[in-house]
Amino acid sequence: MKLSNPTIKKTQIIRNALFICATFLFFGINQSLAFQEQPGVDFDEYRGEVVDAESNKALVFATLTVEGTNISTITNTEGNFLLKIPKNINSSNVIVSFLGYKTTSVPISSLEKEGNKISLMVSVTQLSEININAPKDAKALVRATMAKRDDNYFNDPSLMTAFYRETIKKRRKNVSLAEAVVNIYKTPYTSTKDDAVELYKARKSTDYTKLDTVALKLQGGPYNTLYVDIMKYPEYIFSSEAIDDYKFTFDRSTRINDKLIYVIRFNQLEHILEPLYQGELYIDVENNTLTNATFTLNIIDREKAAKLFVRRKPARVDVWPTEVSYRVDYREKNEKWYYGYSSVFMEFKVDWQGKLFNSTYSMNAEMAITDWELNATGDLPRYRERIKRSIILSDEATGFSDPSFWGEYNIIEPEQSIESAIRKIQRQLRRTERNSD
Repeated sequence: MKLSNPTIKKTQIIRNALFICATFLFFGINQSLAFQEQPGVDFDEYRGEVVDAESNKALVFATLTVEGTNISTITNTEGNFLLKIPKNINSSNVIVSFLGYKTTSVPISSLEKEGNKISLMVSVTQLSEININAPKDAKALVRATMAKRDDNYFNDPSLMTAFYRETIKKRRKNVSLAEAVVNIYKTPYTSTKDDAVELYKARKSTDYTKLDTVALKLQGGPYNTLYVDIMKYPEYIFSSEAIDDYKFTFDRSTRINDKLIYVIRFNQLEHILEPLYQGELYIDVENNTLTNATFTLNIIDREKAAKLFVRRKPARVDVWPTEVSYRVDYREKNEKWYYGYSSVFMEFKVDWQGKLFNSTYSMNAEMAITDWELNATGDLPRYRERIKRSIILSDEATGFSDPSFWGEYNIIEPEQSIESAIRKIQRQLRRTERNSD
């Protein structure tokens, strides 16, 4: 049966959106790793945690920004942070913010090198605020927000420095970790040109003994997270054709940086059979600005979802996704918003024929903007200098080194479990080297 043009277009949008998150399964892995070093640089490091002031619960993905600069980082899944600040700006403050909490300012001079604890208070939204100029139609608010993209987001080209991390786990154990510092040539939100990514540094560590001779590799690298910027790439989720396939409803309200934020829930209509998305949009109602979004893929049909993600696998293995989720956070400067952080999480079942139990693998990719400046010329790197959208970062990276490898660049502080996995793999490599001598 020949599909109508709108259906073809919609299907292409879905496949384009999911292609960047495609996974590979391979036999036979090259286990050679190299080590590199980076000269020391003139900066101060501060470690600590961000917590809820009352419950002492860790605040995950809280943002820390050096006041008056574009230097930022975020807390990891345990609420810990590592912030590197050039010595010549140590008279400034660190602005700490988190969704639904009051933003706080911490003088850099009051920070210790280790053990800092920053507590944030919940921002209570008064009921009377919710009824003031409240929009009545959730879909209309989403449409108005998409329509005001050119007014509310950066309309100048920017050169961003970002930290990117890919983690692969088998069940709960870390088996592979790849990290990179990349340069992002961010085109204006008013432009139809895609952003370009340039690889600056990369490193990896993989425990091949836990992969059962099967290795999952994430195709697309930093592009997976970059394309979650739905205000820059609305065609991947809320194109003019696809937006009518969703139902939008008001959920609740909260605050971000003392701004009243409405939370809009969305889900695909019941009669839509193709796998689309469901999630929450956080919208500043006064300015019609999307500040955050979290959403997941509706895995309605296991076989359809598997075809969208799995590009190559052994013949005797069935692989299908059980969860695919996304997150994007935006930051504000001079009343303009820009992409600040995003993540993609995927979980897969791997079922070998003839085996009693299947395996569960999860893949997490996240990227945080740690510094940026205006790209005055608007020039993009030459095509041969850009990384390809089909990149597999773990193939490009060379290996783990000592902490000076990353020099002055801000990174997301590793979770303790990841640090333990790295140390274990390094010890195993050293033993292998000694045995081969």
